[in-house]
Amino acid sequence: MLETNSPVTGPVALPTVTADDETLRDALTAGNIPTLLLVLRTLTGDPRWFAEPYRPSRTIAMNDNDSGGLPEPVQQEIRDAVLDVLRELRDGGRDVTPPPLGAGLIEILGESLGEQVPAEYAPSMAEDAGFVPSDAFDGPPLGADLSVVIIGAGISGICAGTALRRLGVDVTILERNDDVGGTWLDNDYPGAGVDTPSHLYAFSFAPWPSWSRYYAKQPEILDYLRRVADQEGLRSVIRFGTEVLGATWDSGSSVWRVQVRARDGVVSELASDVLVSSVGQLNRPVVPALPGLDTFPGPAFHTAQWDHSVDLTGLRVGVVGTGASAMQVVPAIAEQAGSLVIFQRSPQWVAPNGNYLREVDPRTRLLFEQVPYYRPWYRLRLMWMFQDKLHPTLQRDEAWERAADGRSINRTNDKHREFFTRYLREQLGDREDLVAKSLPDYPPYGKRMLLDCNWFSTLRRDDVSLVTSGVAAIDGSTVVTDDGGRHEVDVLVFATGFSARKMLHPLDIRGRSGTSLRERWGDDDAWAHLGIEVPDFPNLFLMYGPNTNLGHGGSTMFHAECQVHYMVALLREMVASDVAAVEVRRDVCEDYVARVDAAHENMIWTHPGMSTWYRNAAGRVVTNSPWRLQDYWTMTRRPSLDEHIVTPARQSSSKGVA
Repeated sequence: MLETNSPVTGPVALPTVTADDETLRDALTAGNIPTLLLVLRTLTGDPRWFAEPYRPSRTIAMNDNDSGGLPEPVQQEIRDAVLDVLRELRDGGRDVTPPPLGAGLIEILGESLGEQVPAEYAPSMAEDAGFVPSDAFDGPPLGADLSVVIIGAGISGICAGTALRRLGVDVTILERNDDVGGTWLDNDYPGAGVDTPSHLYAFSFAPWPSWSRYYAKQPEILDYLRRVADQEGLRSVIRFGTEVLGATWDSGSSVWRVQVRARDGVVSELASDVLVSSVGQLNRPVVPALPGLDTFPGPAFHTAQWDHSVDLTGLRVGVVGTGASAMQVVPAIAEQAGSLVIFQRSPQWVAPNGNYLREVDPRTRLLFEQVPYYRPWYRLRLMWMFQDKLHPTLQRDEAWERAADGRSINRTNDKHREFFTRYLREQLGDREDLVAKSLPDYPPYGKRMLLDCNWFSTLRRDDVSLVTSGVAAIDGSTVVTDDGGRHEVDVLVFATGFSARKMLHPLDIRGRSGTSLRERWGDDDAWAHLGIEVPDFPNLFLMYGPNTNLGHGGSTMFHAECQVHYMVALLREMVASDVAAVEVRRDVCEDYVARVDAAHENMIWTHPGMSTWYRNAAGRVVTNSPWRLQDYWTMTRRPSLDEHIVTPARQSSSKGVA
């Protein structure tokens, strides 16, 4: 079950201590000391727990700093103090105290991290931790007179559907698959998993304390999304096996008319006041149009369309690509396959992470499940470590770039390069051939940063080959590379990514003027106000739209909740003002897009020394957000009707299936 109610009132209630003394004592030996200090400070109110000798050392990079850098006797004193408090809570001798807010929250979080966290983060962190309610998920109802159609039942669709269902809105979710999960339903290749910490990769409104791994694999993430959908009653409003063909705005009735095709091929139409696209950016796999591919006699498939009927045992497997999917799937299948040949277009920067392959100790899991405040404080530490902390280091210093010959973009980025290079050399050892092939010549973070999941150790295997010439063609069972090389394989796996810039393809969405989104955007130049709204498309809200991918780190769950908050707040304004439709003003949208582009000019993704799926053919960054998550949280708090063209009077409409 998801986290349940406890003796504390609040939007996200805290767990109840039920374990006996011996079990708690044993569990505390596996606890994260800085987090236990936060628990102590919150439950006792005693400031001495962050004074000497209990002050933890600074948490560096992606290390959890489990010991807090403290000697074992001091750690044990902290554990004993926590045990005393937990015993009193369990036995009724103490009440759970409210959490600190504002400056108090930021102060003790900073103490646990060994560095200052800016005060501006207090409101967003308090809401994310469940210390204060969220208007989008816990506010007054909007009412069933408002109808909303949501396209997609992945992360964004579940997030939007939950908020709107809780607020009493008439919701219909259209999903082409037969289950929820979106990308986590499609991408079930061996080794598939998340590269954001599990305890951060969960909705704030549906916390999950029982992750089995610090970086969850696909089955567990999918189970979590299914659990949320079940808990929120979303399956009752989802039409599975239903493909959306397109939608047209009906100005006369102020509704969207949505064309859908059911599993049996029957085409019908729905009408709704509001349309929400939750199809995201990474939903259409790309397989390169290689000459001769149709002559390949064996299985050939994309990682997002993994053929589980194929037994790789003893077979020669070719993997095209070395991005995030390849880096997970190659180590996962290397032991099974007879041999592996990897075709690399460009090398990737790879970061070490001590938690990536680590399971959560069952004793630690008990702390997440039973100790009040342990889970939210641990999560807030992750929020600072993995979300905005890196952002300032991704700003371009043109003078430095010239001096560094484009190999780094600023002094800190150059230190990152030195660190990652040293790690690569340590992992590849005396294999100078692999070092030469694997060391990127562009700045770290210029492309999606990848986490080492035994990638380097897999490359060192005798039955694994790394080819650095591009694939030119397929000749029967032979992969022909640009340099004339020929490589015999039995199975072809394409880890070649997604059509991320061709957003909402192939949906035919037509706005007030009758013009389609595709005509507005072309194939690779999508744009939107806050990544959410487009002029000429009233009452259309995009989830995970243009410039909302998190290239600098952070949880897509957090960003999705920001987008839902904006949508719900604007719908509240519409209902309160008896408004039928809102359409973002063109000048407002153009100003926002100009600010996005200007911000990107100062960021690493416009560095000219590399190619990346973040940029379109003209060099514009289309997918990624240039903002800190805190900036985006602030931008999506209070939308204004003044920034919109308003259809003032609600008109009767023929809603439902035509």
